[in-house]
Amino acid sequence: MTDLNKRPSLNQIFPDVPSDIDLDRFDSSSVPEHLAVIMDGNGRWATSRGMTRAQGHASGIQAVRELIRASNDVGVRYLTIFSFSSENWSRPKIEVQALMTLFAQTMAAELDSLDEEDVCIRVIGDMGFLPEATRRVFLEAQTKTHDNQGMTLIVALNYGGRQDIVRSAQALARQAASGDLSLAEIDQLTVDGFAKKLYTADFPDPDLLIRTSGEYRLSNFMLYQLAYTEMYFSSGYWPDFDRYELLRALLVYQARNRRFGSVNG
Repeated sequence: MTDLNKRPSLNQIFPDVPSDIDLDRFDSSSVPEHLAVIMDGNGRWATSRGMTRAQGHASGIQAVRELIRASNDVGVRYLTIFSFSSENWSRPKIEVQALMTLFAQTMAAELDSLDEEDVCIRVIGDMGFLPEATRRVFLEAQTKTHDNQGMTLIVALNYGGRQDIVRSAQALARQAASGDLSLAEIDQLTVDGFAKKLYTADFPDPDLLIRTSGEYRLSNFMLYQLAYTEMYFSSGYWPDFDRYELLRALLVYQARNRRFGSVNG
């Protein structure tokens, strides 16, 4: 766990708390270990302002920066951001190209500061289909921050929950076909054992999922991993998401009783 004494104070993290939030209710010892975020609404935010969708995605980068810093400051250990789904390739080609360029430029620009903050960067998803420049930047980011001991930033890039499960099943099938996995071992396969084949094998399941833009669906995101994740849906579009909306989500999370199927939490 992150040393509480090394973090900024709550008043430093949230200096101008809106009147509807009681900061005294926040429990610094009850922060989700793993926070996952579906950053939705960039295009609609832009359209409502007479801007292009590409401009909306660019405007959403500031919200990403704020999310990363605030999450790190409050003690989140793993932060997953759903940047690009395996279904997003169906979007207009010019928008996809703009996104891939934006991803590469942003990671290149932020890498040194994230490294200085001891953030470890990991990518989940099939990077093989990414443009070479984008793939190269993220591979460099993973290599450079590999040994960092602070928060782990997990970027879901060309990721799909169903594809993640199928990929895991294929890996097990190949093991069985090669004789490396016996029928007895297959029969004894557990939920945790299957999870070790997923992209997220090195991380705990998310404790809290946040989705913006007023949509109430998972959009093929971490379908296996979200089985007992608490969910928070924000009506605002992603570019308007700030640390105070994060604080609202964390307070809602802390007020819930996580029972994991049992009677008492």
